[in-house]
Amino acid sequence: MKKTLTLALSVLASMSQALNAYANDYITLASTTSTENSGLFDAILPKFEEATGVQVRVVAVGTGQAFEIARRGDADSLLVHDTTGEQRFVENGYASQRADVMYNDFVLIGPANDPANISEAKSAAEAFLAIANAEAPFTSRGDDSGTNRAELRFWENAGVEPDGDWYRELGSGMGPTLNTAAAMNAYVMSDRATWVAFGNRQNLTLLFEGDDVLFNQYGSLLLSEEKHPHLKHDLARRWHNWLMSGVGQQAIAEFRVNGQQLFFPNAK
Repeated sequence: MKKTLTLALSVLASMSQALNAYANDYITLASTTSTENSGLFDAILPKFEEATGVQVRVVAVGTGQAFEIARRGDADSLLVHDTTGEQRFVENGYASQRADVMYNDFVLIGPANDPANISEAKSAAEAFLAIANAEAPFTSRGDDSGTNRAELRFWENAGVEPDGDWYRELGSGMGPTLNTAAAMNAYVMSDRATWVAFGNRQNLTLLFEGDDVLFNQYGSLLLSEEKHPHLKHDLARRWHNWLMSGVGQQAIAEFRVNGQQLFFPNAK
């Protein structure tokens, strides 16, 4: 009886250890709303998890918020889209490494009748200036996301300081911002992936695209072991390396919405 009890306790202890180990085989990834809203993670995370046994729990926020989460040590890994901010994050010692993962582009969306006539613009700067000159309603995320940071650079490039009743800063993600633009029949800048996956278009249509400045690079960052030794650095590196690998890059390339490729791998 004693031997049986001892064996049973030993089995339970082993099971408990196995369950605890399994429970710890995950990382928290701070990433952007575009990677989440587009459906990319739904497509590629199961492939990574099947290959490695490591689960990825995504916190999808604006890039600025993702930086702050990682700065506090509340995420194990970062996948965002603000190259300048990412490089500064490394320089300030919060991350040990940054690598290109994939890219797409930004597009300008607006009402089909295009009151500012941006569809005739020859450059992004000209399109933004036309919206400002027409004082046509424009909805901005206003949330310090990578998209919002890029949008503010484009206004600056156009020589415009957006202000007035026509410019609405919402403090919301890309999906809600597109919903507001649809309700207001307003112009809005979006990453292409979220726009393609967006269903509530109403009278909105894609009006301007193709300028090289609208290039949208995504990067993966490994966080500092010195600043945050408690993080799951080994598991985060497995995720980072998988994204860079041929298998990870192929998974990104194969992701489609309505038959359209939304992200283009470019790991070096």
